[in-house]
Amino acid sequence: MSLPAHGLGRDDVLAQLDAFKTNDVRWREGRAFTLAYSAGDDVVAIAEAAYARFATENALNTDAFPSLRRIQAEVVAAVAEWLQAGDTGAGFMTSGGTESILLAVKGARERGRKERGITAPNVVLPTSAHAAFEKGCYYFGLESRRVPVRADWRADVAAMEAAIDENTVLVVGSAPQYPQGVIDPIEAIAAIAAARDVNCHVDGCMGGVVLAYLGRLGHKIPPWNFAVPGVTSMSVDLHKFGYTSKGASVIMYRDKKLRSYQTYATDNWLGGAYGSSGVLGTKGGGAMAAAWAVMHYLGDDGYLRVTAAARRACEELAAVIDATPELTLRAQPDTTLLAFGASDPETLDVYAVADALWRRGWYVDRQGPPPSLHCTVNAVHDGKIAAFTDDLRAAIAEVKTTNAAGALGAYGTVE
Repeated sequence: MSLPAHGLGRDDVLAQLDAFKTNDVRWREGRAFTLAYSAGDDVVAIAEAAYARFATENALNTDAFPSLRRIQAEVVAAVAEWLQAGDTGAGFMTSGGTESILLAVKGARERGRKERGITAPNVVLPTSAHAAFEKGCYYFGLESRRVPVRADWRADVAAMEAAIDENTVLVVGSAPQYPQGVIDPIEAIAAIAAARDVNCHVDGCMGGVVLAYLGRLGHKIPPWNFAVPGVTSMSVDLHKFGYTSKGASVIMYRDKKLRSYQTYATDNWLGGAYGSSGVLGTKGGGAMAAAWAVMHYLGDDGYLRVTAAARRACEELAAVIDATPELTLRAQPDTTLLAFGASDPETLDVYAVADALWRRGWYVDRQGPPPSLHCTVNAVHDGKIAAFTDDLRAAIAEVKTTNAAGALGAYGTVE
């Protein structure tokens, strides 16, 4: 398509954009169990208003925008408390979990290169660790050593230890891992990393906010954050269970020296000194301001409330799956993520169930192996599980009647 010869009016432009969204999933109504998160229309509204106020500000150089320096510092400080990073914790805001993970990989490579002279670095991680680690290894030239998980989907620490050698620069655990929603044995993973003075990253993109509050709500939570000796870095996505606008994550390190390995600086051009805290150069202020706004709008008591709502909905959905003969939970959820498959894959295709759910207006992730459907349950789903259950059962009945088959689909696309 080409641009119009003459610019369109404001109302026409916005009307066309609204029309583009006609077939999008209705996430504000709780119809999406992935990709979008909501703690209510009021929270969305404050995020959008804050985003608009800083949409064109640029944190590439906070000398020009000291407001963004303050916003980043205060957001990172709040996350440091959630993660029990103490007085030495140091971090930056990033554009999302993928950038945070990429930086953890890059920082580990740089530390291994500078402190130990490693030229052929590798990362040891379970098969359940996020695909962004694979992306980081590909981008930055590290070997990815994937280790099969145990029968309970958690990291096999003994097998990971056996995979470590003198070129290992990073060991990874997740709290929780995405595919089945269980927490890896972080204490044991961090211990094998610390014994070799190797970086240990805990991926808390999904759990970093939730776990900070579930323990206070009375749930039994295994050790998962910087309170565990040996954990050197963590990633936490604010645009997930922090309920902020898209484009907000935090990468946190135990101290500033560890953080320094992810940064980049050069003067090898005609433009003067250039420094960058992350992958991005230009760093839009909108998502940063929205994160600050939502975190201050909800406050500590608000996060207790929305975390309780998300966990309540997750437990309700898990009970539904347990009570449905055709389905089986992959694992009891440790936080607010769950995955389920067919009790008998020969008689029920769960990907076809996902198709039938989509026709009824619900969007769920498809994953495998094994063939599974995945639900990221958040606060917006509290009170919506009964309606989802009705359509889930109808979808199962439809697929059993038609013997339909579905396709795996994709967690992320390249279109």
